Amino acid sequence: MKIAFLGGGNMAGALIGGLVAKGYSPDGLCAVEIFAAARESLAARYKIRVTESVDAEVLAADTIVLAVKPQDMRKAVAPLAGKLGSQLVISIAAGIRLEDLSRWLGGYQKLVRVMPNTPALIGAGIAGLYAGDQVGEEERRRAESILGAVGKTVWVNEEALIDPVTAVSGSGPAYVFYFIESLEKAGIALGLDAAAARLLAIETFVGAARLAAESAEPPGTLRERVTSKGGTTEAALKVFGEEDLAARIAKGLKAASDRGAELGRLLGKDE
Repeated sequence: MKIAFLGGGNMAGALIGGLVAKGYSPDGLCAVEIFAAARESLAARYKIRVTESVDAEVLAADTIVLAVKPQDMRKAVAPLAGKLGSQLVISIAAGIRLEDLSRWLGGYQKLVRVMPNTPALIGAGIAGLYAGDQVGEEERRRAESILGAVGKTVWVNEEALIDPVTAVSGSGPAYVFYFIESLEKAGIALGLDAAAARLLAIETFVGAARLAAESAEPPGTLRERVTSKGGTTEAALKVFGEEDLAARIAKGLKAASDRGAELGRLLGKDE
């Protein structure tokens, strides 16, 4: 299988690195990157062929991964329009709807839309995937294996659900960082030194997330086990409840999901 990447930024680099780390031959990978420094970096780091523009080798790939910025997608895929045969095209660009991408590609429909997240940069990502009707089982497995090189994957059966995926996991790392930041600041305000507050906040999050991932029990049960009646945890959770924190989180995620849908409409407009 030959895989070509259109765009050589952080996410493309993470996927290329993940594939190589899992034993995929660099000879089966190539990339298109317009910036010289990024081309040189990719070629030197992963020993793959990197070119400035789409050429015959890129078009001969079995799978083409679109990893350019959403606002640059229409221009970036123009050299592919009318030149695709049976390649699987995977888009990891946020907000770009498959109907718009298909139109820009001259009606091509063998497309998969993916919403990855930044922990993919350390091989700990989670990606939501949606496949168009023209994508077969083997091609779905292929898309899953590529994204699986940097983390876990989950399929959705409606493209509209990519917006909630974006709200939960695509934007989710920012929420986690926000909560860690809040824990750290609160710890400092309570008298801890900055280094201790940072370490306590980060390691608590890492450990709790790992415990949730490795436990067969739901997070609610794990939360209850930490919450002794009349204890310190109950005191904090009572305040969270009074402030209706869960509802505020839900409201924030809906805003993110709605914005994702709105961006899709804006990015897909004909100029």
